[in-house]
Amino acid sequence: MNTPVFKKKLLPQLIAIILSTTAFDVVYAADEAPEAAPGSQVVEVRGIRDTLKKNLAGKRDSQNIVDSVNSEDLGKFPDKNVADSLQRVPGISVDRTWGEGRDIFVRGTDKSLNMTQLNGQSVASAYWWKNDSQSRGFNYDILPSELVGSLDVYKSPSADLDEGSIGGLVNVKTRKPLQFKTPLTAQFSLEATYSDLPKKTDPQVSGLVNWKNDEGTLGLLLSLSKQKRTMRRDGLENFTDSTKYTIIDQNNVATPNAYASWGGGSAIFRQDRERTTGNVTLQIKPNRDSDISLNYINSDMNMDNNNQNYLWQIGGLANKQNVINITNPRFITTSDGTKAVVGGTVGPTTGVSFEPIYREAYIKSKILDLEGNYEGDGWKLHGQAGSTSAEGGSKHDRNFWFTGNTRATVNIAPDTYEVSYLDMNPLDPTKLTLQNARDWVRKMESKENYVQGDLTWDLTGSFIKDIKVGLKYRDNTVQNHRTIGTVGPGSTGWESLSLADLSTGPSPLLSQAAATGGSLTQYAWVNDALAASKGFAMYDKGMVYNEAKGEYYKIQEKITAAYIKADYAIDKWRGDFGVRLVKTEQTSEAYQDLTGKGNYVISSTTRTYNDVLPSLNVVYDLRKDLILRGAIARVMARNTYSDLSASTEVSGTTNAATAGNPLLKPYHADQAEIGAEWYFADASMLSATLFTKRLDTFIYTSTAQENVGGVTRPVTRPHNADNGAVINGLELQWQQAFGNGFGAIVNYTFTDAKAGSIAGGQKLNVIGNSRNQLNASGYYEKNGFSVRLSYNYRSKSYGGLDEGGQDVTSAYGQWDATANWDITPKISLFATAVNLTNSVIRTNTTDGLPVGVYENGARYSVGVRAKF
Repeated sequence: MNTPVFKKKLLPQLIAIILSTTAFDVVYAADEAPEAAPGSQVVEVRGIRDTLKKNLAGKRDSQNIVDSVNSEDLGKFPDKNVADSLQRVPGISVDRTWGEGRDIFVRGTDKSLNMTQLNGQSVASAYWWKNDSQSRGFNYDILPSELVGSLDVYKSPSADLDEGSIGGLVNVKTRKPLQFKTPLTAQFSLEATYSDLPKKTDPQVSGLVNWKNDEGTLGLLLSLSKQKRTMRRDGLENFTDSTKYTIIDQNNVATPNAYASWGGGSAIFRQDRERTTGNVTLQIKPNRDSDISLNYINSDMNMDNNNQNYLWQIGGLANKQNVINITNPRFITTSDGTKAVVGGTVGPTTGVSFEPIYREAYIKSKILDLEGNYEGDGWKLHGQAGSTSAEGGSKHDRNFWFTGNTRATVNIAPDTYEVSYLDMNPLDPTKLTLQNARDWVRKMESKENYVQGDLTWDLTGSFIKDIKVGLKYRDNTVQNHRTIGTVGPGSTGWESLSLADLSTGPSPLLSQAAATGGSLTQYAWVNDALAASKGFAMYDKGMVYNEAKGEYYKIQEKITAAYIKADYAIDKWRGDFGVRLVKTEQTSEAYQDLTGKGNYVISSTTRTYNDVLPSLNVVYDLRKDLILRGAIARVMARNTYSDLSASTEVSGTTNAATAGNPLLKPYHADQAEIGAEWYFADASMLSATLFTKRLDTFIYTSTAQENVGGVTRPVTRPHNADNGAVINGLELQWQQAFGNGFGAIVNYTFTDAKAGSIAGGQKLNVIGNSRNQLNASGYYEKNGFSVRLSYNYRSKSYGGLDEGGQDVTSAYGQWDATANWDITPKISLFATAVNLTNSVIRTNTTDGLPVGVYENGARYSVGVRAKF
């Protein structure tokens, strides 16, 4: 740990926390425990080893191939949201682009092919960044770990589980009031978190109060989590572009149809993030046969952020004929046979640009869920209804655009972003002049209403133990809006400013863990206070706003599902089989401009498709300590919302058009797996699972000639591939308690993923897939003290088509650690460290064109937890 930081910043806050904590005169109650079944014993579990035993018990008893994590285990990880906790589960990797887990990838499948539910139902989510598209993936930013009672990752489906996942279904379960042992329970934690890159310390607090009456018929749970985080991300970026240009060198030699990046830059991103999540649950048990619970969750995040980027340009300097003048241009040849520019000198006109952006961003998500259960004589009835909504985007996304005249020499190569400004010093703010400004106001909205009913009959005298039938209806609507404001010379209140008018000095040194010798790592930048007092005033006076009709879409889905499932058991065999029938009615609405003259009209496309999804799970108890498992199923996943947009927009300056594709076919996959689990000792297990998935399609974006508005034009849109992908894999798990307090948890997943060719013959790697994933933790726990060191690794992973090749993110490994000391049975101190070695995220194309390299820095925290 950074010792000076600990002594100066974290230690004083920790002492204050302890003093304030011990000032309470409290009576301690028992910990939370699951509600006991009649005639069974309740065993209180504490600590790493005992919670791992509980996880293994859930896995062992399940009829599906599933991995489980409970709340005590989540609390032992140094994780601030559920995605970071899920990365410890076999077969799951996490997108850490922003330094904290946001999207998950399961068994080699992309984030949009996996679904997350809360208490068995979907959760509406949105994103804050202007370039994020609404996907089927769940935004884990909104969900803190403190909210969770347990979570299950289903890798083999059953008919009563919702469709929509190909990699896996994650079901996050919140706590219920009547699960607690004592009438009154309270828990809280206080924490100070230090982020190394911005050199900031932030407070975090969470608490829970639970009450239930002595009869156990009425309970109320209140919980609140409030987290602040000051984050900084340094980036070296190349804005790749699939547009083709004519390159003319100093000798007037032309190279036609060549790729050229728009440009690139050295970026510093800062964000003040504040997340407040509240949960209220009321549970009523009128009699021993019935149970009703009402659950409300509200998560509200504000993420005011600032991004400043010192830019070079290549494609951004092209004229209207797509011609670029470059002195001594250098090229490579990409996978599709096209040349791409990787160096040369541009300018002197507008050879440098500078873009500071100030965003007022947010995400809001709400859930209201009513659930009831009734158990009759040999039958059970379950009902659930609710609504979930989300909104995200930016209230303001204010941008300043400065330019300066200089020659700029650029060199780009894998993980190399080098630029020399030949006629100026980037630390001199007088060389850049404000040209214009704009404001983007974006709002993404999502809402779903649902109702579900299930009936289970218990059967006797047959190997079929029960039959469960159910019906579910979902009505889901997603919308995207953007309004663009512009101001420039001639606008009311416009002032001709240089960067010197808004700058008070240089930026911090950037990308110290990522830069190469010629990278730009410091420059004159905008002072935040001057931007607010001087720059924003121009927005208020002269900004003119117009709706960006080409970016609007509204997609509504009405989904009806019916299923029947049978649980069986005979001798050493057990499991389930069933079928799920699903009808999807989808309506996509968007603006279309078929002329390029701004003549937008609303267009709507409706379609309906049906799916039949059978499944079978088989468990064979070979011995008391050895279990064999198998499963086969047909699964499906729907396309991302942005791909399904009905929009078509012709460029006002070229003959080209961009469009969505509301007629995309959904993904389907036939999958199978077989495995063995050996529970060879207490809190110990060794397992292996082989799995295969056969996808019938994948989605790619390409340009083809189409008739639009009576004119044949090149149209860029998403398409279904005529063939699909095959993912074969192996999952290995080893968990063992060695004795004397030591133990280890290790899992490894191998996926061999192959996709077919797209139109034109180019082959793609499967998007989101990493061939190798490894999670390893070692722990020591004794006499109230515990420590855990964890390592998470994924090999290179693949993205979409990009400038003649395909994006590939380099292998990434991260070390985390946590320690806990129970100073009393009810008060514990803890410390965590995340990304100990400051691992860097690197992305290039398969042809070696750099895309981005990002550094997020390490985080450390100390805190106190108490239960009373």
